[in-house]
Amino acid sequence: MKEGYARPDQYFNRELSWIEFNARVLHEALDERTPLLERLKFLAIFETNLDEFFMVRVAVIRRQLETGVLTLTPDGLTPQQQLRQISQHLRPLIQKLHTCFRQDLLPKLAEQGIHIREFSDLAESERQELRDYFESRLFPVLTPLAVDPGHPFPYISNLSLSLAVVVRDPETGKEHFARVKVPNTLPRFVPLKDGLSFVPLEQVIAHNLESLFVGMQVLEYYPFRITRDADLEIQEDEADDLLSAIQEELRKRRFGSVVRMEIARHTPAAIRQRLSEEMRLDSDSVYEVDGLLNMGGLMAFMSLDRPDLKDPPWGAVSPIRLRTPSVSEEPVDIFSIIREGDLLVHHPYDSFSASVERFLEEAANDPQVLTIKQTLYRTSGDSPVVGSLIQAAENGKQVAALVELKARFDEENNILWAKKLEKAGVHVAYGLPGLKIHCKLALVVRQEGGSLRRYLHIGTGNYNSKTARIYTDLGLFTCDETLGNDVTELFNLLTGYSRQRQFRKLLVAPRTLRQGMEALIRREIRHAQAGKTARIIVKVNSLVDPQMIQVLYEASQAGVEIDLIVRGMCCLKPGIPGLSERIRVISIIGRFLEHSRIFYFHNDGQEEYFIGSADYMTRNLDRRVEVVTPVEDPLLQQELKAILEICLSDNRQAWELHADGTYVQRQPQAGEEVRSTHQRLMERSASRI
Repeated sequence: MKEGYARPDQYFNRELSWIEFNARVLHEALDERTPLLERLKFLAIFETNLDEFFMVRVAVIRRQLETGVLTLTPDGLTPQQQLRQISQHLRPLIQKLHTCFRQDLLPKLAEQGIHIREFSDLAESERQELRDYFESRLFPVLTPLAVDPGHPFPYISNLSLSLAVVVRDPETGKEHFARVKVPNTLPRFVPLKDGLSFVPLEQVIAHNLESLFVGMQVLEYYPFRITRDADLEIQEDEADDLLSAIQEELRKRRFGSVVRMEIARHTPAAIRQRLSEEMRLDSDSVYEVDGLLNMGGLMAFMSLDRPDLKDPPWGAVSPIRLRTPSVSEEPVDIFSIIREGDLLVHHPYDSFSASVERFLEEAANDPQVLTIKQTLYRTSGDSPVVGSLIQAAENGKQVAALVELKARFDEENNILWAKKLEKAGVHVAYGLPGLKIHCKLALVVRQEGGSLRRYLHIGTGNYNSKTARIYTDLGLFTCDETLGNDVTELFNLLTGYSRQRQFRKLLVAPRTLRQGMEALIRREIRHAQAGKTARIIVKVNSLVDPQMIQVLYEASQAGVEIDLIVRGMCCLKPGIPGLSERIRVISIIGRFLEHSRIFYFHNDGQEEYFIGSADYMTRNLDRRVEVVTPVEDPLLQQELKAILEICLSDNRQAWELHADGTYVQRQPQAGEEVRSTHQRLMERSASRI
């Protein structure tokens, strides 16, 4: 056990805590209060979350096992113990998912005229319709692959759905094994002509296999799906060109080792064993599925025109200060508004396009703007953000973009639009060796009179217009001179050579964030020890760093009251007498993905608020470039206080973490008003229109 860390029995396991988080996601699909098509959406999210968990987290643990790394987790588990417990915790959840889909959601969909049907249950006319679809859309793209001494077992790509097919040669009586890949370029569920009946794609293929194996008898077929290790391993100290290194690792990702196989429960033991041997998988890595594989495809049903089966539509509103005063007046430029005072925006309640995108668009076209500098972690290639940076460069401004190529699963997209930026004349930098640039910063330098003024946006979320509609995030617009100096020096550190280690107001990882956060917590400890009121509220996505957990334990023992709002993984054990009895933890799961980070410290009545890009994870504190900024305007502090109070009083979406690791969803008491965080924040925002 490392010095300063708590005992192993004082931590929850990180991976098992993540599984608990995904179980809360699954609960949204099980909960009858959730609209029907939204329930399908949450099943799909659960499945895609699980895919990434295996591709990254389970893959890392398997690599540790294979290479003989025996380092224990903070809670004292070996890699082998972790894999076994992951398997044991996941199997009941997967069974629950398929039971919910088969016994609950399918009948309810049918009641609404939406049918997901088995091919074998179709009328002959419907079967013929799908045969025609097979001949015209499927047959030309399918490639049956034989497996025999002359045909080695084929390479199977990551997350691909396949059919294991057994055929017999009627002339020799010999049986043969083959694999048919279900193409992922076609709809997961094939619609019939009525537009409301759908058949899984693999069943359409399975019932037309005779066309692929002409002259053979198709005896049986069994669907299976594999997941590969997709975590990039970049030896940056050996890579002269980070861009080339990333591109090479992306090619390797396709051939990562298999970490999981999902297989239909009725698959015979011989077929299962053969596939397991070919994939080099043990029994803990094979998951039997009593139902459809690749449930992530259910997300497509959200495109159905059935608003009655979805959440009511939400349209983000323009922040009050950014609205045009009247129809007859010209919009005031955003820089004038920021000069009047700092501005805080909260997405998706506040419009991303009317705030962040407007800020960058005006900067790109304002003749007084000289320079734009921005960090980009995840964004879409067609984003107005990228368009504004290109426009600014074409308008002759100096534009610098710090593009993080190592943003997991967005690497290829980032490479594509980074090259587009470079082609337009934007100075593109590709991160730092050994560190991911995860901070969310935009800096605009503007000529005003005889001097320069710097305008900033410091956020908690990505510059991505698509995720801004479903992720909750905060952004601070300011022209504070001290913050401007800090951000300028940080950009110099990121793009050039600098040994900058101290900043005036910003907390910057990996330089000052950990020490700064610990100092703020220890200040509350001193207040508590002096008999003063001491309070901490932290809202993050994850809390797993052992050192930060230990400091929070110390604060609780000293008498500090602590509320933690942690959406995902939480390795801290709350409510343990003598250790953490003053710590309370909730997780909020619902319509939007809670992504904002807020840090509050009572400070003997001189309250301090911070927002930023960092979670309490070791990677955020030590291995990423992160920024946390103070929010000093009293009116904006009241906004943050209101957000925290709404979260803490939630009795619909909030789950309380207990000392034994279980999460219990809060329920309104008899006669009590339902207090849903997302609903209340939407109503609060709409009331300002």
